[in-house]
Amino acid sequence: MNKTYFLDRFRVTVPQLEKLAGTALKYGGDYSDLYFEHTVCHDLLLRDNEVTSGGFHIDYGVGIRVLKGDRTGYAYSESTEMQDMLGAAAAAAQIARSSGPETGDGGILPSRLDNGILPDFYPVIKSWGEAQGPEFIPILKKLEKLIYRKEKRTVKVIARLSWSESEIMMFNSFGELVCDSRPMGSIVVSVIFSENGKNENKTSSRSFRMGTEMLTDALLEEMAEEAVSGIDARFSAIRPKGGKMPVVMGAGASGILLHEAMGHSFEADFNRKGQSVFAGMTGKRICDPSVSIIDDGTLMYNRGACNYDDEGVPGQKTWMVRNGILNSYLHDRISARRYGTEPTGNGRRESFRYPPIPRMRATYMENGSATKEDLISSVGKGIYVDEFSNGQVKIGEGDFTFYVKSGFLIENGRLTAPVKDINIIGNGPKALADITGVGNDLTIDNGTWTCGKDQSIPVSCGIPTVLVRELTVGGE
Repeated sequence: MNKTYFLDRFRVTVPQLEKLAGTALKYGGDYSDLYFEHTVCHDLLLRDNEVTSGGFHIDYGVGIRVLKGDRTGYAYSESTEMQDMLGAAAAAAQIARSSGPETGDGGILPSRLDNGILPDFYPVIKSWGEAQGPEFIPILKKLEKLIYRKEKRTVKVIARLSWSESEIMMFNSFGELVCDSRPMGSIVVSVIFSENGKNENKTSSRSFRMGTEMLTDALLEEMAEEAVSGIDARFSAIRPKGGKMPVVMGAGASGILLHEAMGHSFEADFNRKGQSVFAGMTGKRICDPSVSIIDDGTLMYNRGACNYDDEGVPGQKTWMVRNGILNSYLHDRISARRYGTEPTGNGRRESFRYPPIPRMRATYMENGSATKEDLISSVGKGIYVDEFSNGQVKIGEGDFTFYVKSGFLIENGRLTAPVKDINIIGNGPKALADITGVGNDLTIDNGTWTCGKDQSIPVSCGIPTVLVRELTVGGE
């Protein structure tokens, strides 16, 4: 990465960065870091057969953080003029000095960057900045036509294409200087279908850290097919009787339950504060040996991929659960200090206006040995679900509720009637412990997943087909 380009972009020099980091430590802080960001965002919206609107904005600024024992001071500036940044650095230093009693020690470690090997999990062939918005209008119209052609019950198509390019530069009081260029392209299409006065809807989305090369005919065909598939089942779906029963979760999008009901409980800030049900359980068995769960920043072109996290720690792959054993929490630099371990590259933030906190990237379960058919055929009476939405989770207790958008009854080992309008209710740790079968069909869902934990960040999820011994199904 050409560091001179980034220094010029933000109109600073290395000596000025050193001065800012030093100013941030003026009241005896242990560690300081600077996070510079320049992001350009665009979007186009197609509705009622026409592209009716578009948007454009630029975000620019620097965030400065100071750590002093257990205290954190944070301030930001939307200007990178030296006087403004010095003011932000002094403010962060003052906040860290006065934000509460000082406990603990500094202990923040360098990230051990290997400057000889630079990660690049999202190389770009053609950047979004090389194209003009009007070039993408035919792409949205082509997607719309494909959907109408595939399904005659289509009455409305709404499609949005959004893209952004972020240039990030990070510097800290160890003298580490890290730069990253982060592309993101996303397409979302929502379709309304009508039959005999009854309406149903489906949504398909794709998001990648890629340039304009992501916009292929194959991608449009795939999304159109996904948007119309299963519509017959939606129109004929029933609301089944509820109760406790086995649940088979389909590969791919069911990974959102893994993310929400289990993944958050592995984020180290919840654990060091004693708020997670998994606090203090590192090295202990928490589920069947067939279960291994990973949070990964290294998947090529993935929405959750990170060459570096937002603390300048290189992207990496972290086993949260390995063969049923709780192997690691997800650490930023602060939690890594508390646990006496290395940061895992999970310090992430929404923008320069926010300090980094432990967050997921791409969270998924590794393959097991069973087939999807094996898992379904082992269930006498239960349900198969393959699409969730509107989940609610209590991190402390691990209790969750998810609305099921599509699925099927399982009767005598076979998928029978399609179902809808049901909830899946359970407890994350118990559901994890109740997994009795893991399929061999891991699928990463490349939709536009966004995680909200005080801040919104792009993430990804995935799972193979999984059998949970018992969950509560809210139905009739």
